[in-house]
Parts: sequence; structure tokens; C-alpha cells
Amino acid sequence: PEGSYSQLACRRLCPQAQHVPYPNFHAAHASAVRGETDACVLPIENSLQGGVLQNLDLLKESPLVATDSYTLRIEHKLIYPEGSKLSDVRRVYSHDQAIGQCSKFLLEVIPDAEVIAVESTAKGVGMIRLPSDACIGGSQLLREGLTAYEGEIADDPNNFTQFLFLQRGCDSWRHTERIFVVAVCENRPGSLAGLLNIMAGHGLDMTKIESRPIKQYHGEYSFFIEFK
Repeated sequence: PEGSYSQLACRRLCPQAQHVPYPNFHAAHASAVRGETDACVLPIENSLQGGVLQNLDLLKESPLVATDSYTLRIEHKLIYPEGSKLSDVRRVYSHDQAIGQCSKFLLEVIPDAEVIAVESTAKGVGMIRLPSDACIGGSQLLREGLTAYEGEIADDPNNFTQFLFLQRGCDSWRHTERIFVVAVCENRPGSLAGLLNIMAGHGLDMTKIESRPIKQYHGEYSFFIEFK
């Protein structure tokens, strides 16, 4: 949605394109799969919270291909109505990723506030209706009648999110130095090591690996691997 971090990343990745807002990641992904849009931009990893799990699961069986990426610095603010004080805050709305990235602030500064996860930081600011309401989001969400708590509220100021530019198969893909794949190994000793040894033998530098359970098979895992 307008003002979300995903929209900021979209502007950086394709500034000349028409940007179509969707309420959540699943809807944005589905729009590109159906051909309603030419591509979509999704967050894939945060430096504080790790992989964005719902999007990793989306990509596991997606027909879309990641052809570019952008790393955006995330600067969270606690946004609330002008005239309110921090002690007035009783409800905090935001996306669950932003909530997780600010968990220490929420626990130590406003421990009595109810924390409510919504579909995006942009939707969170739209939920502010009372003097006791607040939202975690970027300063781009500030509007008339709202103010922001001064100071950093993320658990660590070095807060970055990597976004992927995803599109359907075509002849005009952008080409980057990194490759991002999903692999499934046999459940036996050394199977993952065998895969990684093949990569090492061809001089490929693995830059990321993360496992996700295969939902249909208890105890089985797929591996998301990035290399260059």
C-alpha cells in the first residue's frame, strides 16, 4: 500500500513503472502470477528478523523468477496522534515483521500496550483513530494530525530489508551476479553436504542458506540457497 516499505523498494527498483498497491504480499504475488501486473516486489529477508517466512513459502512453488534485488534501510517510528503522550498509548498496530524488529522497545517502554498485527505498516497507520492508538512504521507514513516518537525504536539501528523483483519468464530478464534457488535433498546423512560440495567445486560462493519445512511431509525440509 501507499507509504509501505515495499512501495519504497518498488520505487527504487522500477521508478518509471506504474505502481499498483495490494493489501498484502500474497495478493501482490498472485497479481503477477495471473498477469494482472508485469512484476511484483516482495521483502525476502530482514537483518534483524531473518527470512520473511510467508514469502519464502510463496516462492518455493512460484512460477515467478527473481531478476533483481534492492536492500532498503528500515527506520521505524512510533507514530501517534498529535497531542498524545507516550504514556497514553494503549494499542500499537503494525505488520508482524515490524513488531518483531521493535520487540525490545515495546517490552521496555510501553509494556502495557496491546500489540496488534495487521497486513502492512501502511494499514497500521490507518488504524489510528483514538488518542491511545499508535503504529510502527516509517516517517513516510506521517500525515497531518500525527507525530512520531523521537529516537530509534528498532532493536538495532542497523536494520535492513532485502526486496526481490519478481517477474514471469521472459527474454528480457535483468541479469545480476547472484542466483537464488530452492533445493530439496534426500533425508540421509551427507546429502546437503554433497550439494554444497558441488557448488564449491565449481567455484560458487554461497552467500545465504535457510531451511523451511515441507508442509506436506513432516520432518522433511527444503533449502533456500543464494550464491554468486
